[in-house]
Amino acid sequence: MEKQLHLNLLSSRPPAAGGLQAGSKMRMGPGRKRDFSPLGWSCYFQTIEDVEVETNGGKDISFGSHGPVLLLLHGGGHSALSWAVFTAVICGRINCRVVAMDLRGHGDTKVQDSEDLSAETMASDISKVVEVLYGDAPPPILMIGHSMGGAIAVHAAAANHIPSLLGLCVIDVVEGTAMEALNSMQSFLRSRPKTFKSLENAIEWSVKSGQIRNIESARVSMGGQVKKQRSSVFEWRVDLSRTERFWTGWFRGLSALFLSCTSPKLLLLAGVDRLDKDLTIGQMQGKFQLQVLPQCGHAVHEDAPDKVADAIASFMVRHKFTDFKEGFLW
Repeated sequence: MEKQLHLNLLSSRPPAAGGLQAGSKMRMGPGRKRDFSPLGWSCYFQTIEDVEVETNGGKDISFGSHGPVLLLLHGGGHSALSWAVFTAVICGRINCRVVAMDLRGHGDTKVQDSEDLSAETMASDISKVVEVLYGDAPPPILMIGHSMGGAIAVHAAAANHIPSLLGLCVIDVVEGTAMEALNSMQSFLRSRPKTFKSLENAIEWSVKSGQIRNIESARVSMGGQVKKQRSSVFEWRVDLSRTERFWTGWFRGLSALFLSCTSPKLLLLAGVDRLDKDLTIGQMQGKFQLQVLPQCGHAVHEDAPDKVADAIASFMVRHKFTDFKEGFLW
């Protein structure tokens, strides 16, 4: 059977009893050199799994445990590893499972047409993955998406691709500001280094440039953004400049689609100035919950994983999707 998708997924692990504390600030004393060494996925996730989706059905893969599934969709150029620190934090707050996937053309996922990053195709991918993982009886699912992943989550929800959808959480993507930003996106991409001499060098750049403001998250997530080449230098895994023809499709009409979704919705933004007219009106009408997390960059869930976890945990408990973990003090 012809394989359409060979997807890489990470599922959550219980919070560690010791060692690295997820979400910690990692403060450095005067004169101490910051540690830019990479951190592995196994510090934050329990399993890494390849999921094959085929044209004539596919294999069913079941995860144990209990609780609703948080299905995490990363932003453009990122990977499932961008959710690492957040995953460790959220699993310590509420009863839940986490599945983070590398979207097509990203991370370690392999597809026949890796250049087809249309909103429709990627939203369909989400549906197929859920079907392969859970068959005809998927557990309750909360979709959480950042930037491009947030747009894809909205498209998937609006198309009813997730039959067991509990709710939707979109992180720092709004149609108005996203469409405006597209005009300068190519200039931004050209301003980035094209290569790095090492993964440590890439991690250091991401922190010092402000792309990721949490050094712990940068140490685990940058490995999903860059890859070592035969020349021994590290290059970006995704040439985002070549995806330009899909950008408008990701974001145009996004506010109306988001507001049309009937499930409970949470919008997390780095600044209230990002709201466009439709969302401002919708928020005033109580159509979704809005929370602004200031002093964060665009990668809100990486910069402030504790605050994002708090917001999502509170949202889920308030809607009775789950409960706080025993012993967790809110």
